[in-house]
Amino acid sequence: MVTRSKGIRSKSRKLLRKRPRDRGISSITRALQQFEEGDSVNILIDSSVHKGMPHIRFHGHTGKVEGKQGESYLVGINDGKKHKTLIIRSEHLRRVQ
Repeated sequence: MVTRSKGIRSKSRKLLRKRPRDRGISSITRALQQFEEGDSVNILIDSSVHKGMPHIRFHGHTGKVEGKQGESYLVGINDGKKHKTLIIRSEHLRRVQ
């Protein structure tokens, strides 16, 4: 028997699926978003952009922008009692209203 793969996108078939009207290349404005330190953001993974994608366990979490690293943003979240800093590109972030 072959052991099952446990890669970064395992068990994500439904979670990272795009709706029929959202398929294809994402809009350029999503990639050109700018965030300031202290902004509150939602982590919503865009499966059509593989670069700067966080792990699927953080999909749907809300955090604060702590800084910038290259073209990516440092987003701080609380995972249980631990504080974690994620490196995420702007395509996978949405500003909280």
